[in-house]
Amino acid sequence: MSAPTYSELAGMVDALSSQVAALTSELTAMRDVTAVLRSQATAMQEETTALREQNGTLHARVAELEAQAAATSRNSSKPPSSDGPAKPAPRSLRTRSGRRPGGQTGHDGTTLRQVDDPDVVVRHEPVDCPTCGAGLAGAPQTGMIRRQVFDIPPIRLHVTEHQLIARRCTCGTITHGDPPAAVSAPVSYGPTATAVMIYLFHGQFLSRGRTATALSDLFGAPVSPATVTAATSRAAAALAPFRTLATAQIAAAPVAHFDETGLRCQGRLAWLHTASTPRFTLLHAHRNRGKTATDDIGVLPVFTGVAVHDAFAVYDTYPNLTHALCNAHVLRELVAVTDYHTATGTPTGSWNWAQQVTTALLTLHTATIPGEAIPAELVTAQTTLIRHAAIIGANTTPTNKVEQKHRALARRILTRLSDYLRFTTDPTIPFDNNAAERSIRMAKIRQKVSGCLRTLQGAQDFAAIRSYTDTAAKHGITMLHALTALTSGNPWIPATT
Repeated sequence: MSAPTYSELAGMVDALSSQVAALTSELTAMRDVTAVLRSQATAMQEETTALREQNGTLHARVAELEAQAAATSRNSSKPPSSDGPAKPAPRSLRTRSGRRPGGQTGHDGTTLRQVDDPDVVVRHEPVDCPTCGAGLAGAPQTGMIRRQVFDIPPIRLHVTEHQLIARRCTCGTITHGDPPAAVSAPVSYGPTATAVMIYLFHGQFLSRGRTATALSDLFGAPVSPATVTAATSRAAAALAPFRTLATAQIAAAPVAHFDETGLRCQGRLAWLHTASTPRFTLLHAHRNRGKTATDDIGVLPVFTGVAVHDAFAVYDTYPNLTHALCNAHVLRELVAVTDYHTATGTPTGSWNWAQQVTTALLTLHTATIPGEAIPAELVTAQTTLIRHAAIIGANTTPTNKVEQKHRALARRILTRLSDYLRFTTDPTIPFDNNAAERSIRMAKIRQKVSGCLRTLQGAQDFAAIRSYTDTAAKHGITMLHALTALTSGNPWIPATT
């Protein structure tokens, strides 16, 4: 085979050059495609990372919203009235006492009992003998069965006219008689009628309009809603000496309860604060929830005893207090931890610290006898269980805001364990802050009935009157009796010794 000629070699070289150029162009195109693909892959990786972050955020938000939706009066500080018609079946933390339901042995009860001196006696005589048909008029009486009916007679207003007599002196001066202090207008309602207005309005929580209607229906009294408001305002203004006394008595007490709750007023959120002891109650409506309000009430700035309260931070700003934290609050928070992790299917071992704290607190509560100290060995053992469980909870790694709150709860229990367990070292300290919650519970009923209070002054009048009537109840004075004394110009003032 003969060697290729120069022209043939040149043609082969040209062909190879063309192929190389084509391959180079194809390689360049492939490199461009690869660069585009790499850019797309990078963008997709960034998008995937962003979506993962967004998914984590949404997952945490869903967990937070589910926890909020699952919050009830059983596992949070929400009032029972907020549970609504679909509220869950009650699951109390109390253990069985072994006592039968209803009144216990020795309980007096409030059943109607016959009286010895009835107002009216009606005799029902037999007419004739059912055996022989003989008439029984004048026959000897052999017995009697007494049956009494308790009823209210027809009610009507009792009108007293005060005539201010005018006399002319020999010197020509005409002098009129002086009316009683409460008789200042041609027509006015007396102290009992006024007390009933306030009783229905702020004692039984009727609205102004329904209070006026009730007075008209019951007594034939033509009362307007404005009259109800005016009577309430006058009564509240007359309670200034009582409030001064209550403030001083609570401030000087060795143990007092403090709490606050939201109160709708003028379409905005206001706050109802309470300070109380077993003998006195003080309520105060304020626009502020924090230290401005608690300073205005005047108790905490001078109080040096044991303050029983929840973990609201404002109480820690008073250095003169000894703190006793409410265990009912922390038990509800612990129930929320258990409910959340049960609903999300979290392995039990990661959150059973909350159950251990709950069991230990309830064990100590069950062992509490009023006025007596809890056995020291029991306190030591249960305190150790609570501390160890709180350490576990405080060192968990949260994955969302809900679990962050759970870890913060464990850390708070660990940090303030002595405040939570103060009832174990001092028999005068209660396990919970229910005394304060009872004093503000009526505000929730008032709000549930009427929706809100129209003015801040109206809220403050409500607080003043409820302070007065609640304190009276603690001294065995009925609400209507205390209100009648108030509207008579001689408000009941409790003894200070």
